Order: sequence, then structure tokens, then C-alpha cells
Amino acid sequence: MTTTPSRTDPVPANRTGPLIAVLVGAAFVMILNETVLSVALRDLSVDLGVPATTTQWLTSGFLLTMAVVIPTTGYLLDRFTPRQVFLASLGLFAVGTAIAGFAPGFAVLLVGRIVQAGGTAMMIPLLMTTILRLVPAERRGATMGTITIVIAVAPAVGPTIGGAILSGLGWRWMFWLVLPLAALALAAGARWLRIDGGGRSVPLDVVSVLLSAVGFGGLVYGLSSLGGHGGGGLPPWVPVVVGLVALTVFVLRQLRLMRDGRALLDLRPFRRRQFVVALVLTALVLLSLIGVAAVLLPLYLQTVLGTSTLVSGLVVLPGGLLLGLLGRPVGALFDRVGARPLVIPGAVLMATGLLLFSTLGPGTPLGVVVGFHLVLMGGLALMMTPLMTEALGSLPDELYFHGSAILSTLQQVAGALGTALFVTVAALGSAATGASPDAAGLHAAFAVAGGVGVLAVLLSLLVRRRTVAEAPVS
Repeated sequence: MTTTPSRTDPVPANRTGPLIAVLVGAAFVMILNETVLSVALRDLSVDLGVPATTTQWLTSGFLLTMAVVIPTTGYLLDRFTPRQVFLASLGLFAVGTAIAGFAPGFAVLLVGRIVQAGGTAMMIPLLMTTILRLVPAERRGATMGTITIVIAVAPAVGPTIGGAILSGLGWRWMFWLVLPLAALALAAGARWLRIDGGGRSVPLDVVSVLLSAVGFGGLVYGLSSLGGHGGGGLPPWVPVVVGLVALTVFVLRQLRLMRDGRALLDLRPFRRRQFVVALVLTALVLLSLIGVAAVLLPLYLQTVLGTSTLVSGLVVLPGGLLLGLLGRPVGALFDRVGARPLVIPGAVLMATGLLLFSTLGPGTPLGVVVGFHLVLMGGLALMMTPLMTEALGSLPDELYFHGSAILSTLQQVAGALGTALFVTVAALGSAATGASPDAAGLHAAFAVAGGVGVLAVLLSLLVRRRTVAEAPVS
């Protein structure tokens, strides 16, 4: 197997904080764009003269591009320096933002969104691996907590920010206001981001790229269509089956290429029990975060309680803020006690919150809904940062890039799967056949989500105990 060059990063301590701040700020702005446009789809449909099912592709296309590009980031981070990847990532995002902001019609706007997504897909793995390499092991948890803010809070507040911009300005300002922020982050990164690493001369396996695109792209597209967010004429099961077949061939090819160190996505992280347990639990967390908190709950608020989009956004805002605010404190606790003492009670809170949702009905007060949501988000906060840090921290240095690519790909697949699973259950459980699920269907979906929470509690018992050697020095 080809030897990976040393990745010791001689970055002065006083530069570590600013470097991570630039990466976190850039990632926050980029991930925000995943959902900021969701509230503008109706206005875009009218302004651009295209059906609502077509404008939906401005969100679905963004997520689909992320699912296609992220699996290749392990190779990109291995092949190029962090500075080169950062400049390419933010450069693509800035170009895509400019294209979208000045787009004369839907087709050009969609191209801009796809270019934006291509840049965004590279940023989260870069942020994860940079933290792992620049921050000592005893302080990684607190620093990794900042990623929780990016992954969880940015998509959550996207629709709120988008609605505020749309109410006072036009939809183009959603891009024009972001453009100077992207340019500023690009300039800061170009000046300060100089980290050793990458540069491994590995040929790009084009067949693996194509298999990855068809596999992950087909899976996310099919699941999104099943959940009502994809659009298109194909039955949803067709791209899902095609995606699964392509992924099977992709995995077999990676196993063969790994013998020569030429894999597009190195699968050796799956040989580590810590990584696999944390990965599966992370999938359940994201399933609940996106499928329940971001999709089912707003659906319940708007269709059963009859709240407006603004009110439903305000109801879920406290939970989203709690999730973000707890990121660093929970990470600091992880540094002291390890993952197990946090993940197990977090899973219990998560399951409790999901089971409480199954008691919601047409007469439930909004204050009760906010309380249940806070319980769920508190549980997810206790789990997200420890699980991500535990998963990536269990890997040797040369597998950081590929481990973060696997973890980031999982976010896209779990989000699509959660949406498809819970929306489908809600539709099947509804007595009516209208466009939106009724109270009975949503009750059934929340009950299934409660089962997912119970499964998470059982799996959390498999999280390892911290050894004496890993205990922090007092």
C-alpha cells in the first residue's frame, strides 16, 4: 500500500483559533444555503413562470449534488492540500452564488445552486479533519462542538432567515447578501490557511466516481422522491434499486483498490468497532433531527394545528438554539468523561422526546409542543458532538479524510431516508387521501419515530467506556 506522507502540522497555537473560526464561519454560511431558499419556492414559481414541482429542484438539486460530491472528498483531501481544497470549495460556492443571484431564468438559477452545492460538499469534511489535526486530543470535543452549530443550527435557521429576507427584499438578495461574506471568507482563508498535508500522488479512478455518483445520487434521489421532495416521472423505487446496485459494485471495487492504496473512498474505518457504533447512532440521530424535527413537526403544526409558516418556525426555534448552544459545553464534557456517559442519557432523552410527540393531537397547546421539542433537542445535543468526535477520533491520522467523507455522506443519506420513512408512514396512516397527512397519520409516524428512539437507547449501550489511559490529566 502506498505510504501516506506525514501530517504533522506546524501551526502556531495563536493561529489555530483564527483558522478554525474562518472554516466554521465559511461552513455556516454555506450550509445555511441548503435550506434558506425553501421558503422562497412559491415566489420563485410565480416570478420565473415555472411550476412549483420544478422550483423544488432548487432544494432537491442542491442536496443531490452534495450526495454525489461528498464521497469523493476523501480522495480530494488526500490528493490536494487543505488550502487548495478550501480555495476550490469557497471559490465554487462564491461563483455559484453570483450565478444564482444574477440568473435571468430558472435553468441558470439551478446551475448556480448546483455549483454552490459542489463547493459546500467539500467544506464539512475539510472542517472536521482540520479540527482533528490542529487540536490536541484532550480538547477535540469542545472544538468539535462548533461543528454541531454548523450541521444542526444552520439548516434550522435557514428558513427563518430566508423568510426575513424575502419579506423585506426580493429572493435575489438571498444570494447577494451572501456573496460578500463568501468573498471575505475566501480572502481570509487564502491569507491564513496554510496547513501541511495532502499531496499524495493517487490516480483518480473514474469508474469509482461514476459508481459513487449513480449509487449515492440514485439513493438520495429515490428516497427524496418517496418522501415527496424529489419530483420527476420515475417511480421512486427505481432509482433506489439502481443506487443500491451501484453502491454494491462501488464497495466491491473499493475493497479491491484498497490493496494498492488507490481507493476513491477508503473503507478501512469500517473495520473499527468504535467508528461503526458511533456511525450507526449518528444515522439514527440525523434520522430524527431531519425526518422528525425538520419535516414531521412543522407538518403537524401547519396541517393539524393550522399554524402559519412563521409561527411553526418560531415554535421550533428554541429547540434549534438549544442544540447549537449545547454544542461546545457538551464537547467540553466529552473531553472530561468520554462519550458513553453523555450518549446513553442523550439517547434516553431522544427516545422520550420522540415518544412524547406520539401523544400530540389537535388540541395540544403550542407551549407543550415547544417543551417536547426541547426534550428531543436536548437529547440530540448530548449525542451529536460525542458521537462525531468518538467516530473520527478512533481513526489513525491517514484515515481522517475518508472517515469524515463517510460521516458527511451519511448525513445526506440519513436525511433523505428519515424524510422518506416518516412522510410515507404518515401518508399510509392517514384516513384521508388529501395532499397532507392528517392527525392519525402523523400519530403513526411519531410512533415509528419513538421506536427509532428506543433502538438508539439499546445501541447506545454498545458505546465503549473510556480507558484509564485516555482519561484527561488533571
